[in-house]
Amino acid sequence: MRHVFSVRVGPVGFRVGSHWRTPIRQLATLYADYPRPENGVPDFTVRLFAHRPWRRVIRPAVMIGGDFMIPDAAPLPLAQGLLAAEMAMNLQMALGQRRYLLLHASAVERDGRVLLMTGESGSGKSTLAALLSRAGWRLMGDEFALIDPATGLAHAFPRLVSLKNEAIAAVEAAAPGARFGPLLEGTPKGAIRHLVPDAAAVATMDMPGRPALLLFPRFGFAPDIRAVAPGEVLMRLTQASTNYVAMGERGFTALTGLVRSVPARAIDYPDTDRALAQVAALWDAL
Repeated sequence: MRHVFSVRVGPVGFRVGSHWRTPIRQLATLYADYPRPENGVPDFTVRLFAHRPWRRVIRPAVMIGGDFMIPDAAPLPLAQGLLAAEMAMNLQMALGQRRYLLLHASAVERDGRVLLMTGESGSGKSTLAALLSRAGWRLMGDEFALIDPATGLAHAFPRLVSLKNEAIAAVEAAAPGARFGPLLEGTPKGAIRHLVPDAAAVATMDMPGRPALLLFPRFGFAPDIRAVAPGEVLMRLTQASTNYVAMGERGFTALTGLVRSVPARAIDYPDTDRALAQVAALWDAL
């Protein structure tokens, strides 16, 4: 690839190559404060490429690939090249990560204890993680939570926080001094804008934490907090993990360890102010 950028996020290094300069320039700007892969050797390689040579310049369309790829994935327009890069990094993790159990979850930390939030798309977990990171919590990750099967610790993976639609304005208002990526409109999920984690999240990304609370948020409903039974927690977490089956016994041990040792709650909330109050109440009660 003509244009290349390398970065380490938490314990994982990436090398991103592209036929186009723009996505690499955007990555280099937004990840400017992040370190490079250990010893210069990445864990995963990402490729942003044109399926046909003329698609580099005529209605340029970005295909995503790398060490792992989905052959029939639809391309994205070059204007969404940053989104393509982020999706490609997600793909490498989802299909290739075997050291850590992956949960599709947001994670924040306070006093060495970690709050894990997982739920369906639109549940608000990314928005809540972004807002909590502006209220004294350390952002550990938005897309994936990394659970070490040997220790049960959660390891930080603070990639760019992907904010969608109404969440963009809410976080912009709450974090006026924060750094954001370009506004990407017309994506498969509507408008998207990436929030750059603050300096503290990047500086401490090699510090793991102990999971202390599992939260299953649901946006757009009357306020409610309820306990979640272990059987339901296990079912939800298996659905939230992209590599649970591939990890075999190690994945089962890590997941059941979470279920046994970490309390779980589900919250319904009509707005972010109410959700933040619910989180504070649950955390104080631990």
